Amino acid sequence: MPDPDATLRDRLVAVGVALVTSDGTASLSLREIARRAGVSHGAPRRYFPTHLSLLSAIAREGYLDLGRRLAGLDGADPRAALLALGRLYLDFAHGNRGMFELMFRHELLRGNQIGLREASRELFEVLVDLVARARAGIAAPPPVVVAGALWANLHGIAQLWQWGSLQMTVHTDDVDPLLRAALDAHLGRA
Repeated sequence: MPDPDATLRDRLVAVGVALVTSDGTASLSLREIARRAGVSHGAPRRYFPTHLSLLSAIAREGYLDLGRRLAGLDGADPRAALLALGRLYLDFAHGNRGMFELMFRHELLRGNQIGLREASRELFEVLVDLVARARAGIAAPPPVVVAGALWANLHGIAQLWQWGSLQMTVHTDDVDPLLRAALDAHLGRA
């Protein structure tokens, strides 16, 4: 028989995921999550001592989802895998705007509620590994630094693309040239 506490805890997180997906981060109040889960507004506190801990559990689901999408990127050509990773990252950001915003809220990551920092770090390690393979034999800067710069670049592209700033500035709806330029900037030309 399933544990009723785990089932309600999971339901609260699932309701939060559905809310952030449909209505964005502004919809994630404890009261609204409880209402949609069919429990009293105080019930979430039994499983999540703070609102931030519930938001972290919801954001962790975003990291797990993104991780599943990136799972098959361990191909023979690390540069091609990095290009695919960039496309997946931008697709995720575009298709999951509320979740993408929630996942990178500094107060959630800083507080490290529900192992959120570890979930983020696991995805970053995928990027570091691909960068290390793509830059085999190049010592400086270390792969972790290059991966950090590339991630910042990808995240910036994702944000600016969502706001429409890049399309307006570069006069195209094709993000691929931007991804290729980011890879060339951080890895050297192919």
